[in-house]
Amino acid sequence: MSFSMLDPDRRDFLAARQEIGRNHLHAWPRSEKNLRLVELEIDWVRFSTLNHRTKAEQQRLTRQRQQEDLFSADPLGEFAQEAQLAILADQEKFGDLKEDLLARGQQEPALVTADGVLINGNRRTAAMRTLRAEGHLKFKYVRCLVLPDDATPNEILDLEAELQVARDFREDYSWINEAMMIEELYEKYDRDWSQVEQRMHRSRSEVKAQYEKLLLVQQLVDQSQGAFLPIDFTDNESAFTELAGHIRGKPAAVAAGIKNAYFLGIISGANYRDLRHFRGVGNPGDLVASELRGERVLEGVLDVAASAGRDSGEADLLDDFLEDVEPEGTVVEDLLQFVVTKRPEDVIRVSDGSNVSMQSTLHSIRGSITAAATEAKERAREQNVLDAPFQATGAALDKLNRIPLQLRKSRAHSEWNENAFQEELDKIEKLLQELRETS
Repeated sequence: MSFSMLDPDRRDFLAARQEIGRNHLHAWPRSEKNLRLVELEIDWVRFSTLNHRTKAEQQRLTRQRQQEDLFSADPLGEFAQEAQLAILADQEKFGDLKEDLLARGQQEPALVTADGVLINGNRRTAAMRTLRAEGHLKFKYVRCLVLPDDATPNEILDLEAELQVARDFREDYSWINEAMMIEELYEKYDRDWSQVEQRMHRSRSEVKAQYEKLLLVQQLVDQSQGAFLPIDFTDNESAFTELAGHIRGKPAAVAAGIKNAYFLGIISGANYRDLRHFRGVGNPGDLVASELRGERVLEGVLDVAASAGRDSGEADLLDDFLEDVEPEGTVVEDLLQFVVTKRPEDVIRVSDGSNVSMQSTLHSIRGSITAAATEAKERAREQNVLDAPFQATGAALDKLNRIPLQLRKSRAHSEWNENAFQEELDKIEKLLQELRETS
């Protein structure tokens, strides 16, 4: 839906609507910030199907109803509006919002375009419409501020960011939808992060971190070939945070191996607290592959996944001339490429003719990932034990190297105690001797 293409009949109706006042809207970027305040029938206003709060949910509903143009064919029509109302009513704390409206009524005006499409106040209006349908007749009208009829899509996007994201995105926006808005702002402002951080009222590191996580989600969604949508990973923010931090600055080949292990953990439902232990190893693929090979339930699945990987045509031509030993990293990659395209209700037919359910496959993968993460944790602990003496001596050497410069200044003072200092040096020499003799 393009906000620049106003419905003339709705625009004329709204223009003729009696003004009940004017309100100052500080977030409106133009110099004239006093906007018309009107009352509109609750069923006449239209929900915005471009609302970034519901973008991921719209993708899911579009797929569920198998109607790609559900929100684009006729955004102001019955089907799109009914679908948008269903999404809004299903959001967290919608019931609390209804109770607040019953107790206090509408406290702030909504904001609409010149043809009555809601820019701000979609959830409140949805709650009021639901309450009216439930018999609460006082919710017949909604008070709205009206934008000028020449408001542009860019102005409206900036306004949404200012009014909703900057103020209350923590409560109303999932991290996926927030990241999608960051992506749109980033492209709109020619990939200028300074503009994005200004609009989002957040630091550059924060908005870039959200964007990096969204890119990872999109990679996994693309790999799934339609089996997953971004909204399916709403509950996996911490895992994607861990992954983004782990691969930041890594060479592409190393990052790819790390991503495969993390992605396999995410789609199998592994706990992100376990996945974070992979940060203690350079590439967790070998650990994961070893555990996968040890799972009896996965034997047939791994063979099918490997065959699918070879059939994809991606195998190197040199493979025919090399020893027939599959690299560990390939096990994880092949399995990921295979299972990410499946849904939990699917079954896998293995070489002996039997079927293995995706549920049991994912359960076994999750167990392997957890075991590999535990091994990574133990290795990191052992490495810390090995590194600890060197880290301690390094820190001690740094401090000792500063002493000569400090010593010249200290000895220049009349109250300096050289004997006491020599006693301290004797202690150091004694400790060094003990360290050399310790077995």
